[in-house]
Amino acid sequence: MHHTPLLVICAFIIFAGCSSVGSNRTVVERTGPEQLLKLRSGPGLGFNIIMGLPDGTELNLRDCVTEVGQRWCQVSLADAPQVTGYVSADYLSGQ
Repeated sequence: MHHTPLLVICAFIIFAGCSSVGSNRTVVERTGPEQLLKLRSGPGLGFNIIMGLPDGTELNLRDCVTEVGQRWCQVSLADAPQVTGYVSADYLSGQ
């Protein structure tokens, strides 16, 4: 029995899945003049504000959830991946 093709296919699938992690980029948009999108510690308005993000801020998109009819996405800053939190999906490109 020759298992090489199966191993190669499995390795490719695993590698392709891993390579997409962190490659989902999005950009803050539609916040309006002089406004900032609030990066929060959890998915909802009741969570603490970590910081404000202006239009054009690049983010790494992680998972999105719906809480009380609002879609929230967990993100990290593209320039500082250790800074993570949740933002309203309404203000992200492609969402």
